[in-house]
Amino acid sequence: MRLVHLADIHLGFRQYQRQTPTGINQREADVAVSLRRAIDKVIELKPELVLIAGDVFHAVRPSNPAILHAFNQFSRLMQALPDASVVMIAGNHDTPRTAETGCILRLFAQIGITVVEGEMRRITIPEHDLSILAVPDMMKPPYDPDPNAKYNILLAHIEVQGVLPRSARELDRRAISVTEKELGAERWDYVALGHYHVYREIGPNAFYSGSLDFTSNNSWAELAEGSAKDGGKGIIERDLTTGVHTFHPIPPLREWIDLPAISGAGLSPASLDEAIRGTVDALEGGIDDKIVRLVVRDVPRHIVRELDHKSLREYKRKALQFHLDTRPEVARLEHGQAGPSRRASLADTVRDKLRSRVLTENIDREALVELGLHYLREADLAAGPAEEDAIA
Repeated sequence: MRLVHLADIHLGFRQYQRQTPTGINQREADVAVSLRRAIDKVIELKPELVLIAGDVFHAVRPSNPAILHAFNQFSRLMQALPDASVVMIAGNHDTPRTAETGCILRLFAQIGITVVEGEMRRITIPEHDLSILAVPDMMKPPYDPDPNAKYNILLAHIEVQGVLPRSARELDRRAISVTEKELGAERWDYVALGHYHVYREIGPNAFYSGSLDFTSNNSWAELAEGSAKDGGKGIIERDLTTGVHTFHPIPPLREWIDLPAISGAGLSPASLDEAIRGTVDALEGGIDDKIVRLVVRDVPRHIVRELDHKSLREYKRKALQFHLDTRPEVARLEHGQAGPSRRASLADTVRDKLRSRVLTENIDREALVELGLHYLREADLAAGPAEEDAIA
């Protein structure tokens, strides 16, 4: 009895301003390709059961192209695997905040997918002596297996307390949170989880499959947490009979590159330009059409203003997104006997506030952070040299 587990597709996710020749946001198109690649792999594996652990869409009311693409891809899956059972639950991004608003996932029931939203539901598959407890977003414990079934699966879109890094908890719409004791993974044959965007083991039989693309509020943290090659993106294959477990990496279409950070301490504008150019040029394959970040630490504002902005604009033209993340030297103050303590710069404060505030749907947090820092740099340029620089 083999199953495939995937989650967090986030169709309709938009990021940055680049568009395809047909007028679709480029990142939205990338995410659509990631689903197509995942469906290709599922069809190749030919499992008896497919579990989709929530967040099929990025918003409760996705765009028509996102809905059409999802319908076409899941229809292709059902046609290719007519004997497989497919179970889909609603995640926090799929779940309406009001009872009057219907869940878009109901659409997929028309093609034979078992869709669970609104309340948890137990699904029995007699031919496999299998019971699935499907737990969509906001459904609290207890979660109990069926004592009469040979195999019991928990399919849930939740946050397991104490096992996820901070970046995974800074989401604009948080899922229900449960403890490991409430989860009770040891009572199940398999626990298929959605919500966390990087492949992660919670226990020998409990896993987050990860998302299919970089679609969270902090994709750079995802990249650091997953493997450098695939970012922890892919699908899980599990054999309930033998316990054989395989994670199938499916690298996203768009390559994400976090370049080695540079220290700007003591460097002149010309020297820092050279260091930036050397770092960018050293990237194998170049930056064309990639999403690239370069962090430059310990660099004063007046040095940033005097950088070669023509070259920076050329990097932005080549890459899908090039983010020069400049961070000033951290100021330190004495506080009595406690010794030196960190005082955040204005840029750090803006960055932290924008990353922690609650956002409405369809607002890209990283784009908002970048825009806020851009306006801050523009204000610095308009103000001219800082007072201490003028005195010097």
